[in-house]
Amino acid sequence: MWQSFAPKNQVELVLPHIKLSGRIWGTKDKPLLLALHGWLDNANSFEPLAEHLTEYQLLAIDWPGHGFSQHRPGHYPLHWVDYLYDLDALLAILPQRPVAIIGHSLGGIIASAYTATFPEKVNRLILIEALSPLFEAPEQAKSRLRKSFYQHGKQLTAQRPSKGYETIETAVRARAHLTGMGENWCRLLLERNLQTSEQGIRWRSDPRLKLDSPMRLTFTQVDALMQDVAVETLLICGKQGFSQLRTALPKARNWFHHLVEHIIEGDHHVHMDNAEGVAQLIRKFVEQLH
Repeated sequence: MWQSFAPKNQVELVLPHIKLSGRIWGTKDKPLLLALHGWLDNANSFEPLAEHLTEYQLLAIDWPGHGFSQHRPGHYPLHWVDYLYDLDALLAILPQRPVAIIGHSLGGIIASAYTATFPEKVNRLILIEALSPLFEAPEQAKSRLRKSFYQHGKQLTAQRPSKGYETIETAVRARAHLTGMGENWCRLLLERNLQTSEQGIRWRSDPRLKLDSPMRLTFTQVDALMQDVAVETLLICGKQGFSQLRTALPKARNWFHHLVEHIIEGDHHVHMDNAEGVAQLIRKFVEQLH
Protein backbone atom coordinates (compact mmCIF):
# COMPACT_ATOMS: atom_id res chain seq x y z
CA MET A 1 0.00 0.00 0.00
CA TRP A 2 1.24 3.50 -0.88
CA GLN A 3 -0.80 6.22 0.85
CA SER A 4 -0.10 9.91 0.29
CA PHE A 5 -0.88 12.53 2.89
CA ALA A 6 -0.43 16.30 2.93
CA PRO A 7 1.27 18.62 3.50
CA LYS A 8 4.87 18.82 2.25
CA ASN A 9 4.67 15.88 -0.14
CA GLN A 10 4.83 13.27 2.63
CA VAL A 11 4.10 9.62 1.89
CA GLU A 12 3.48 6.58 4.04
CA LEU A 13 4.55 3.19 2.71
CA VAL A 14 3.00 0.20 4.41
CA LEU A 15 5.25 -2.86 4.05
CA PRO A 16 4.23 -6.30 5.30
CA HIS A 17 6.48 -5.95 8.35
CA ILE A 18 6.84 -2.20 9.02
CA LYS A 19 5.57 1.26 8.07
CA LEU A 20 7.95 3.63 6.34
CA SER A 21 7.56 7.33 5.76
CA GLY A 22 9.14 9.43 3.08
CA ARG A 23 8.81 12.37 0.75
CA ILE A 24 8.02 12.46 -2.95
CA TRP A 25 8.61 15.17 -5.52
CA GLY A 26 7.18 15.32 -9.04
CA THR A 27 4.06 13.91 -10.67
CA LYS A 28 3.12 10.29 -11.27
CA ASP A 29 3.52 10.56 -15.06
CA LYS A 30 7.28 11.14 -14.72
CA PRO A 31 9.98 8.42 -14.49
CA LEU A 32 10.57 7.35 -10.89
CA LEU A 33 13.86 7.65 -9.01
CA LEU A 34 14.08 5.87 -5.65
CA ALA A 35 16.44 7.56 -3.17
CA LEU A 36 17.93 5.85 -0.09
CA HIS A 37 19.54 8.03 2.56
CA GLY A 38 22.56 7.51 4.79
CA TRP A 39 23.03 6.59 8.44
CA LEU A 40 21.23 8.98 10.83
CA ASP A 41 19.97 11.06 7.88
CA ASN A 42 16.45 10.91 6.43
CA ALA A 43 14.38 11.66 3.34
CA ASN A 44 15.03 15.40 3.69
CA SER A 45 18.62 14.84 2.59
CA PHE A 46 17.35 14.51 -1.00
CA GLU A 47 15.35 17.76 -1.06
CA PRO A 48 18.21 19.79 -2.62
CA LEU A 49 18.70 17.14 -5.31
CA ALA A 50 14.97 16.91 -6.07
CA GLU A 51 14.90 20.65 -6.79
CA HIS A 52 17.31 20.02 -9.70
CA LEU A 53 15.67 16.85 -11.04
CA THR A 54 12.21 18.21 -11.79
CA GLU A 55 11.82 16.03 -14.91
CA TYR A 56 11.61 13.00 -12.60
CA GLN A 57 9.41 11.79 -9.79
CA LEU A 58 11.78 11.31 -6.86
CA LEU A 59 10.75 9.17 -3.88
CA ALA A 60 12.99 9.39 -0.81
CA ILE A 61 12.20 7.09 2.11
CA ASP A 62 13.09 7.18 5.78
CA TRP A 63 14.76 3.91 6.76
CA PRO A 64 13.31 2.15 9.83
CA GLY A 65 14.31 4.03 12.97
CA HIS A 66 15.01 7.21 11.00
CA GLY A 67 12.86 10.26 10.34
CA PHE A 68 9.14 9.52 10.66
CA SER A 69 9.39 5.78 9.95
CA GLN A 70 8.58 3.14 12.55
CA HIS A 71 11.34 1.69 14.68
CA ARG A 72 12.05 -2.00 14.46
CA PRO A 73 10.23 -3.80 17.30
CA GLY A 74 11.90 -5.06 20.44
CA HIS A 75 15.31 -4.23 21.85
CA TYR A 76 17.52 -6.58 19.88
CA PRO A 77 20.63 -5.30 18.04
CA LEU A 78 20.17 -3.97 14.50
CA HIS A 79 21.71 -5.71 11.49
CA TRP A 80 22.52 -4.00 8.19
CA VAL A 81 21.18 -6.92 6.15
CA ASP A 82 17.66 -6.18 7.44
CA TYR A 83 17.64 -3.10 5.20
CA LEU A 84 17.86 -5.39 2.16
CA TYR A 85 14.56 -6.99 3.19
CA ASP A 86 13.05 -3.51 3.60
CA LEU A 87 14.21 -2.52 0.11
CA ASP A 88 12.90 -5.71 -1.47
CA ALA A 89 9.48 -5.27 0.17
CA LEU A 90 9.41 -1.60 -0.84
CA LEU A 91 10.12 -2.31 -4.50
CA ALA A 92 7.30 -4.86 -4.51
CA ILE A 93 4.65 -2.24 -3.62
CA LEU A 94 5.75 0.68 -5.78
CA PRO A 95 3.28 1.52 -8.55
CA GLN A 96 6.09 1.79 -11.09
CA ARG A 97 9.60 0.36 -11.30
CA PRO A 98 12.28 2.98 -10.62
CA VAL A 99 14.44 3.90 -13.60
CA ALA A 100 17.28 4.05 -11.06
CA ILE A 101 17.99 3.53 -7.38
CA ILE A 102 20.05 6.30 -5.78
CA GLY A 103 21.90 5.43 -2.58
CA HIS A 104 23.94 7.76 -0.39
CA SER A 105 26.37 6.31 2.17
CA LEU A 106 24.42 3.62 4.09
CA GLY A 107 21.73 3.81 1.40
CA GLY A 108 24.40 3.16 -1.23
CA ILE A 109 25.80 0.23 0.75
CA ILE A 110 22.34 -1.34 0.84
CA ALA A 111 21.63 -0.55 -2.81
CA SER A 112 24.93 -2.01 -4.02
CA ALA A 113 24.53 -5.23 -2.03
CA TYR A 114 20.93 -5.58 -3.21
CA THR A 115 21.88 -4.94 -6.84
CA ALA A 116 24.71 -7.47 -6.67
CA THR A 117 22.30 -10.08 -5.29
CA PHE A 118 19.21 -9.25 -7.39
CA PRO A 119 20.41 -7.54 -10.59
CA GLU A 120 17.20 -8.44 -12.37
CA LYS A 121 15.26 -6.15 -10.01
CA VAL A 122 17.34 -2.99 -10.58
CA ASN A 123 17.40 -0.97 -13.81
CA ARG A 124 20.30 1.32 -12.93
CA LEU A 125 22.33 1.99 -9.79
CA ILE A 126 23.58 5.38 -8.63
CA LEU A 127 26.00 5.38 -5.69
CA ILE A 128 26.87 8.59 -3.85
CA GLU A 129 29.82 8.28 -1.46
CA ALA A 130 29.35 4.48 -1.19
CA LEU A 131 30.60 1.32 -2.86
CA SER A 132 29.87 -1.91 -1.02
CA PRO A 133 29.06 -3.33 2.43
CA LEU A 134 31.62 -2.52 5.11
CA PHE A 135 34.06 -5.23 6.10
CA GLU A 136 36.73 -5.91 8.69
CA ALA A 137 39.30 -8.56 9.56
CA PRO A 138 37.88 -11.85 10.91
CA GLU A 139 40.04 -11.40 14.01
CA GLN A 140 37.70 -8.54 15.02
CA ALA A 141 34.64 -10.80 15.29
CA LYS A 142 34.95 -11.63 18.99
CA SER A 143 35.68 -8.12 20.23
CA ARG A 144 32.88 -6.68 18.06
CA LEU A 145 30.36 -9.17 19.43
CA ARG A 146 31.39 -8.51 23.04
CA LYS A 147 31.25 -4.74 22.55
CA SER A 148 27.82 -4.94 20.95
CA PHE A 149 26.45 -7.05 23.82
CA TYR A 150 27.89 -4.60 26.35
CA GLN A 151 26.46 -1.52 24.62
CA HIS A 152 22.98 -2.98 24.19
CA GLY A 153 22.91 -4.29 27.75
CA LYS A 154 23.92 -0.90 29.08
CA GLN A 155 21.19 0.81 27.06
CA LEU A 156 18.53 -1.58 28.35
CA THR A 157 19.44 -0.87 31.97
CA ALA A 158 19.62 2.91 31.54
CA GLN A 159 17.32 4.62 34.05
CA ARG A 160 16.69 7.85 32.16
CA PRO A 161 16.43 9.00 28.54
CA SER A 162 19.32 10.72 26.85
CA LYS A 163 19.73 14.45 27.35
CA GLY A 164 17.67 16.63 25.00
CA TYR A 165 18.16 20.11 23.55
CA GLU A 166 16.48 23.35 24.57
CA THR A 167 15.99 24.49 20.97
CA ILE A 168 16.48 23.03 17.52
CA GLU A 169 19.15 25.65 16.89
CA THR A 170 21.21 24.17 19.73
CA ALA A 171 20.94 20.76 18.08
CA VAL A 172 21.81 22.25 14.67
CA ARG A 173 24.98 23.85 16.02
CA ALA A 174 25.97 20.64 17.79
CA ARG A 175 25.61 18.54 14.62
CA ALA A 176 27.40 21.15 12.51
CA HIS A 177 30.30 21.15 14.98
CA LEU A 178 30.43 17.34 15.05
CA THR A 179 30.13 16.69 11.31
CA GLY A 180 31.43 19.84 9.65
CA MET A 181 28.22 20.13 7.61
CA GLY A 182 26.71 23.53 6.93
CA GLU A 183 24.09 24.59 9.46
CA ASN A 184 21.46 24.93 6.72
CA TRP A 185 21.85 21.24 5.83
CA CYS A 186 21.96 20.19 9.47
CA ARG A 187 18.71 22.05 10.09
CA LEU A 188 17.05 20.37 7.10
CA LEU A 189 17.98 16.92 8.42
CA LEU A 190 17.18 17.60 12.06
CA GLU A 191 13.70 18.91 11.29
CA ARG A 192 12.84 15.28 10.51
CA ASN A 193 15.01 13.54 13.10
CA LEU A 194 13.93 15.49 16.19
CA GLN A 195 10.69 15.69 18.17
CA THR A 196 9.37 17.91 20.93
CA SER A 197 8.51 16.39 24.31
CA GLU A 198 7.90 17.61 27.87
CA GLN A 199 11.63 17.19 28.48
CA GLY A 200 12.53 19.40 25.52
CA ILE A 201 13.67 18.57 22.01
CA ARG A 202 14.84 14.97 21.69
CA TRP A 203 15.93 12.56 19.03
CA ARG A 204 13.19 10.77 17.13
CA SER A 205 15.78 8.29 15.79
CA ASP A 206 16.08 4.78 17.20
CA PRO A 207 18.91 4.96 19.80
CA ARG A 208 20.12 1.52 18.69
CA LEU A 209 21.38 3.10 15.47
CA LYS A 210 24.33 4.54 17.37
CA LEU A 211 25.41 1.19 18.85
CA ASP A 212 27.84 -1.26 17.30
CA SER A 213 26.25 -4.03 15.27
CA PRO A 214 27.11 -7.56 16.46
CA MET A 215 28.73 -8.74 13.23
CA ARG A 216 30.41 -7.36 10.12
CA LEU A 217 31.37 -9.16 6.92
CA THR A 218 34.97 -9.99 6.08
CA PHE A 219 36.58 -8.75 2.88
CA THR A 220 36.41 -12.26 1.40
CA GLN A 221 32.63 -12.27 1.88
CA VAL A 222 32.17 -8.78 0.42
CA ASP A 223 34.43 -9.58 -2.51
CA ALA A 224 32.41 -12.70 -3.30
CA LEU A 225 29.10 -10.85 -2.96
CA MET A 226 30.09 -7.96 -5.23
CA GLN A 227 31.51 -9.99 -8.11
CA ASP A 228 30.11 -9.56 -11.63
CA VAL A 229 27.64 -6.70 -11.13
CA ALA A 230 26.32 -6.18 -14.66
CA VAL A 231 23.86 -3.36 -13.86
CA GLU A 232 24.87 0.03 -15.25
CA THR A 233 26.31 1.94 -12.28
CA LEU A 234 27.18 5.58 -11.63
CA LEU A 235 29.55 6.39 -8.76
CA ILE A 236 29.76 9.98 -7.46
CA CYS A 237 32.34 10.92 -4.83
CA GLY A 238 33.01 14.29 -3.23
CA LYS A 239 36.53 15.66 -3.37
CA GLN A 240 36.28 16.34 0.35
CA GLY A 241 34.34 13.13 1.02
CA PHE A 242 35.56 9.80 2.38
CA SER A 243 39.04 9.26 0.94
CA GLN A 244 38.87 5.48 1.43
CA LEU A 245 36.27 5.31 -1.32
CA ARG A 246 38.74 6.61 -3.87
CA THR A 247 41.42 4.17 -2.73
CA ALA A 248 38.90 1.34 -3.22
CA LEU A 249 38.19 2.26 -6.84
CA PRO A 250 40.54 -0.36 -8.36
CA LYS A 251 38.60 -3.10 -6.60
CA ALA A 252 35.27 -1.53 -7.60
CA ARG A 253 36.30 -1.61 -11.26
CA ASN A 254 36.64 -5.36 -10.96
CA TRP A 255 33.23 -5.72 -9.32
CA PHE A 256 31.14 -3.55 -11.65
CA HIS A 257 31.12 -4.37 -15.36
CA HIS A 258 29.73 -0.95 -16.34
CA LEU A 259 30.96 1.68 -13.90
CA VAL A 260 30.92 5.42 -14.60
CA GLU A 261 33.00 7.36 -12.04
CA HIS A 262 32.96 11.04 -11.13
CA ILE A 263 34.77 12.91 -8.37
CA ILE A 264 33.31 16.39 -7.99
CA GLU A 265 33.50 19.30 -5.58
CA GLY A 266 31.75 18.50 -2.30
CA ASP A 267 31.99 16.61 0.97
CA HIS A 268 30.40 13.34 2.10
CA HIS A 269 26.97 14.95 1.61
CA VAL A 270 27.89 16.06 -1.91
CA HIS A 271 24.28 15.53 -3.06
CA MET A 272 23.30 18.34 -0.70
CA ASP A 273 26.15 20.86 -0.93
CA ASN A 274 26.61 20.31 -4.68
CA ALA A 275 23.12 19.20 -5.62
CA GLU A 276 23.21 20.83 -9.05
CA GLY A 277 26.44 19.05 -10.00
CA VAL A 278 25.14 15.69 -8.82
CA ALA A 279 21.83 16.23 -10.62
CA GLN A 280 23.62 16.93 -13.89
CA LEU A 281 25.55 13.66 -13.63
CA ILE A 282 22.42 11.68 -12.75
CA ARG A 283 20.44 13.23 -15.61
CA LYS A 284 23.16 12.45 -18.15
CA PHE A 285 23.61 8.90 -16.84
CA VAL A 286 19.91 8.04 -16.91
CA GLU A 287 19.09 9.72 -20.21
CA GLN A 288 21.96 8.20 -22.16
CA LEU A 289 20.78 4.73 -21.20
CA HIS A 290 17.17 5.16 -22.38
